[in-house]
Amino acid sequence: MATVNYYTPEGLQKLKDELQDLKIRGRAAAAEQLRDARDKGDLSENAEYDAAKDAQGHLELKISKLEEVIGNARLIDESNIDASKALIMSKVKLKNLKNNMVLDYTLVAEEEANLAAGKISVKSPIGKGLLGLSVGDVAEITVPAGKLQFKILDISR
Repeated sequence: MATVNYYTPEGLQKLKDELQDLKIRGRAAAAEQLRDARDKGDLSENAEYDAAKDAQGHLELKISKLEEVIGNARLIDESNIDASKALIMSKVKLKNLKNNMVLDYTLVAEEEANLAAGKISVKSPIGKGLLGLSVGDVAEITVPAGKLQFKILDISR
């Protein structure tokens, strides 16, 4: 069964642009590599040709997976999102109860995650732990380093 993921218009456009680039430039580069390898002689003992065929197979698999992701993507209608709970596209201000550090994150789809930009995936341990919680709630989240406790200070759109 296909997984439905929710995206912002910008995030979905980024995926579509990547797919278009792979189909045009990626396939052209793969064809060029195959052509160059084929020109080097006997294909039965041509490791460069085998490598080019493998690379082409990986490219087609990536294109296929990206087409599936885009086909199952849904745009988020922010006007219908409950602003009282931490949901996808929520901007959440957290306080780490262990070190009192305040953090700001935006909960996004997995493909849009960018920790440097403060965007964390709703599928990450912290993202999963925050989903559905409200201001004042304390989330106890298990991460590879152990258990963390975050108090939700604010939720906005």
